[in-house]
Amino acid sequence: MATADLYQFGPFRLDPEAGILYHGARPTMLGQRAVALLRLLLENAGVPVSKDALVEAGWGGLAVADNNLTVQIAALRRVLADEKADSWIETLPRRGYRYVGPPVATHGPDASPAARAAYAPTLPDKPSVAVLPFSNLSGDPQQDYFADGMVEDIITGLARIKWLFVIARNSTLTYRDRAVDVKQVGRELGVRYVLEGSVRKAEGSVRVTGQMIDASTGAHVWAERYDRSSDDIFALQDEIALSAVGAIAPSLRRAEIDRVKRKRPDSLDAYDLVLRAQLDVDSGMPEQVSRALVLLERAIELDSTYALAHGNAAMCHHCLFLRVGLRETNRAASIRHARSAILHGQDDATALALAGFSIGMDGHDRDAAFTAFEAALAVSPSSALTYILGSVILGWSGEPERAIEWSERGMRLSPFDPWAFAAFDAQAMSHLLRGRYEEACRAAYKSVQANPAHSITYVQLAAALAKLGRLDEARAAAERVLELQPTFRYSRQFAGVNCAPALAETLGDALKTAGLPE
Repeated sequence: MATADLYQFGPFRLDPEAGILYHGARPTMLGQRAVALLRLLLENAGVPVSKDALVEAGWGGLAVADNNLTVQIAALRRVLADEKADSWIETLPRRGYRYVGPPVATHGPDASPAARAAYAPTLPDKPSVAVLPFSNLSGDPQQDYFADGMVEDIITGLARIKWLFVIARNSTLTYRDRAVDVKQVGRELGVRYVLEGSVRKAEGSVRVTGQMIDASTGAHVWAERYDRSSDDIFALQDEIALSAVGAIAPSLRRAEIDRVKRKRPDSLDAYDLVLRAQLDVDSGMPEQVSRALVLLERAIELDSTYALAHGNAAMCHHCLFLRVGLRETNRAASIRHARSAILHGQDDATALALAGFSIGMDGHDRDAAFTAFEAALAVSPSSALTYILGSVILGWSGEPERAIEWSERGMRLSPFDPWAFAAFDAQAMSHLLRGRYEEACRAAYKSVQANPAHSITYVQLAAALAKLGRLDEARAAAERVLELQPTFRYSRQFAGVNCAPALAETLGDALKTAGLPE
C-alpha cells in the first residue's frame, strides 16, 4: 500500500496516514475531520478551496450544515494558534478557505526510510505511551463499544499521571483493525511505550487482557488479565480501567528507573535525578534515603518548583526522623518539603500523596493529610500510593476497619507496588487492635516478605507473634528490629507518629513481651 505524503509547514508536520498533526515532536489533539480538511488545504496551498470540496474531504459527501465546517476550521485554527498562526487559514466569504501560511514541504510515498525517519517525531523528555484500540474477541461487533470505552478510560487515567506523556485517542484510533508492529507505532507516534489489549465477553463474564511493550526494544514492561462477571457492564468497565491504570503506573516507573540507570551521572536532569533516587526513597531506611536526598537536593537546585522532588525529600526526612533519633531538624524538613510539594503539585497525585503522608505522620495533622489525599485522588482516582499511605495513617490513628479498607484498595490497584509493605503494616496493626492475631501475623509476614530490610515490618511481626504466644519467634523478630534500627524504643516511636492510645497500649504490651525496649 502506498504511503501518503508528509506535509511540513512552519513548526508543524501533518502525517495523513496516521491522521496526526504534530507541533514539533508533540502530537496535537486535532480530530480526524480537521486533519482531512487541513490536508486538502495544504495540497492546494495558496489556492482557494471551495466549501463543497472541503465537505467532501471531511464528510465524504454527506449533507451537513455549514456550521459543521465552520466548527472544524475553528478547531484547526485553535491548534495553529499555539504559534499565533491562526491567520494561516484565510476565510473567503461565500467561496471557501485558503492556506496562506509558510511554504509547505512534502515528502512523498517513494521517499527512503531514512528520509521519512527525519520527519518522525522525537521522543518527549518524559516517558510516553500510546494506548492502541483493544481487539474485540467476542465475535460480536456490538461489543466494540465496550472495548472502545475501556481504552478511553485507560487513556484518561494515564493522562492524569503528571510525569507521563499520553497520545490522544483520536491519534491511536487510526490503528484500529490493523496488524501493527509496536516498534513502528513507537516511531510513528514518537512514544517509548505502547499498550495493547483485547476484550472477550461471553456467557456472563468478561476477560480483558493488556500488555505494555517498550517500543524501542520490544520488551514487555507489564501484562495482566482481568476476569470479571458482566452483571453491570459499565461499572465493570470502570473497575477494570481503574485497576489497569493503577497497576501500569508502578511498572512504567520501574522501567524508567532502569532506563535512567544507564545514563551517565553528569547527563541527568531534574526528572532523571528523581527517578534515580526513587528506589532508595522507597526502601524507607536511613542509609538509602540519605543517599537519595543528595540526588533530590540536586533536582531541587535545578528546579525549585519540582513537586515530586519535594514530596520524595519529605519522605526521606520522615524516615530519618523516625529511624534516626526523632531529630527536630528532620521533622521540620519533612513538613517544609511537604508544603512545597502541595504548593507546586496540585496536579501531581504522587507528590500530593507523599506530602499528605509527611504532614499526617510528622506534623500530626490528620485533617490536612486527608485533604491532600483527597486532592490526589481527585487528580488520579487510580493512585494506589495514596490509598496505601492513607492506610498507614489510619492504622496509627486507631481506625482499623478504614485502614484495612484503604490498604486493600491500594493493593487491588497495584498488587506489586514498592510500598506494598506499608499496606500490610497497616493491616497488621489494625488486626492486632481488633484482637485478630492470626490475621495480624499473616499480614506482618507479607510485609516482611515485601520489604525484609525495613525495621517496622518486624515490629508488627514481633507484636503479632507475642500475642499468639509464640515467644521464641517473637524475640527473634525483635532482635531483627534492633539489628536494623539499634535506637528503636517503642514509646518514642509511638510519640513520633502520634499513635492512638488504644493501639499504643495493645502494641506496647506485645512489644514489651517480645523483648523490645520501651
